[in-house]
Amino acid sequence: MNDLSLGLRQARFENKAFWRNPAAAFFTFAFPLMFLFIFTTIFGNDTSTTPTGEEVSNSTYYVPAILAFSVINACYTNIAISTAFSRDQGILKRVRGTPLPAWSYLLGRVLHATVIMLVLVVIVAAFGVLAYDIDLPTGTLLPFLVTLAVGAAAFSALGLAVTAIIPNAEASPAIVNASILPLLFISGVFIPTDAAPAWLTRLADVFPIKHYADAIFASFLGSGSGWRGTDLLIVAAWGVGGLLLALKFFTWEPRR
Repeated sequence: MNDLSLGLRQARFENKAFWRNPAAAFFTFAFPLMFLFIFTTIFGNDTSTTPTGEEVSNSTYYVPAILAFSVINACYTNIAISTAFSRDQGILKRVRGTPLPAWSYLLGRVLHATVIMLVLVVIVAAFGVLAYDIDLPTGTLLPFLVTLAVGAAAFSALGLAVTAIIPNAEASPAIVNASILPLLFISGVFIPTDAAPAWLTRLADVFPIKHYADAIFASFLGSGSGWRGTDLLIVAAWGVGGLLLALKFFTWEPRR
């Protein structure tokens, strides 16, 4: 059996383990919907300006915004936290001592996160159609799927990279959320930033979340061709940087 097949088998194992914890699975999928409902309820039927310059209702705005959050949550937050817990429990150390190639094991985790991300995207999009009469991006489906794939790869790599600064499993939720939540607020995911100070917008431009949110908005709402090539290249560059950091600093043994 080749290394790729082993990675696919590991992904199936990760998927089975995930669904055997129904409480965790339920809240994984309920969390984005909860945010979508809260934001659309709080901000009502007012309009917001998307990163592509369109004036849309808040329900239309928050569906692609929460889609971007779903990708980041599944492929960055969940990978970083679950990997830190597996490391502290000695699971990574035991896996490293088996014939299973290291990259096959990590590929399995990334593929599992990608599956969860796709399920989240379907659920959020379906909720948007049923509850808010949102149009699906049929005309820009290819850009939308490419944007999902780039985001899954990049944020998975960043999720593995950030484990290098997590000292133990108990600290992982605090560190991971501290690294991501402020950026979600200043990047137009949780709150529209059309009236934000210029310096805050420039700060958000440094990080990948704003660029990824912009790409999701363009591809989901069908703005122009739906492609945001520069934004996707920036997100991909962050992903490559995360991969290089993970290759250098990722550890398999619990930290003392």
